[in-house]
Amino acid sequence: MNAPTRTYEPIPPRQVAFLGLGVMGYPMAGHLARAGHAVTVYNRTAAKAQAWAQEYGGKAAATPAAAAAGADIVFACVGNDDDLRSVVLGEAGALAGMKPGAIVVDHTTASAEVARELYAAALAAGLQFVDAPVSGGQAGAVNGALTVMCGGDAAPFASIQPVALAFAKAVTLVGASGAGQLAKMVNQICIAGLVQGLSEAIAFGQKAGLDMKQVLDVIGKGAAQSWQMDNRGKTMVDDKFDFGFAVDWMRKDLGLVLDEARRNGAKLPVTALVDQFYADVQTLGGNRWDTSSLIKRLK
Repeated sequence: MNAPTRTYEPIPPRQVAFLGLGVMGYPMAGHLARAGHAVTVYNRTAAKAQAWAQEYGGKAAATPAAAAAGADIVFACVGNDDDLRSVVLGEAGALAGMKPGAIVVDHTTASAEVARELYAAALAAGLQFVDAPVSGGQAGAVNGALTVMCGGDAAPFASIQPVALAFAKAVTLVGASGAGQLAKMVNQICIAGLVQGLSEAIAFGQKAGLDMKQVLDVIGKGAAQSWQMDNRGKTMVDDKFDFGFAVDWMRKDLGLVLDEARRNGAKLPVTALVDQFYADVQTLGGNRWDTSSLIKRLK
């Protein structure tokens, strides 16, 4: 998926590192390089880091600590809490290589607990940490149009915001450490309910013999309109589910949501049910189908 041409806001170039070059991190790091920043990357599979450096003209490092050496900002986008700890903590972790006052910005969708843990570890080392999960999926990363929800202190946020706008359309501080991750959980709760509702509506309309593409055009101009309807409704009708954010990843995210709900006492009956519906999709072999594949269990 090639990035379109876009204009970057002129800001003083920074020395940055990017840890994790998956489907999100690879294009995000690319936007930072295209915006004029000096980027050093680290990836668990070193060949991918070398390929990124060749494509974008940055540097590849053998460890997170080496990538972070001299950086003003260290961005990370990895798989889960344990992956995040592995690239931030320890002798080879980012904190070990960073200069005083530098900032870690974590774009992983992880727990609020690990965000607070790493925030405390960073402060103890004379560094800063901002949890900054993203919404917008692979397309948003490629197009430089992600939405970033941040938790942490105001000063490091103000420093990283203009830099992160290289790959985002909005970068917002929503509260103290951990608040970014909690806001991402709110996002995923909303998506789960919306996709299930859309799935049921399309399945119902098809059983009733309606031209569902026409119906979606009509109701999409009224109160039922949503991003999911606009961008996934017709592809769900066409039985196409190869649009990025996979069922396996959504189940990981909903697991974080339900764990947090058990801690804070929130009642999430619909979210818990949709999580099990996604488990049904996995049993159908849909682990890598995108999240709109919920409709498959209704057909």
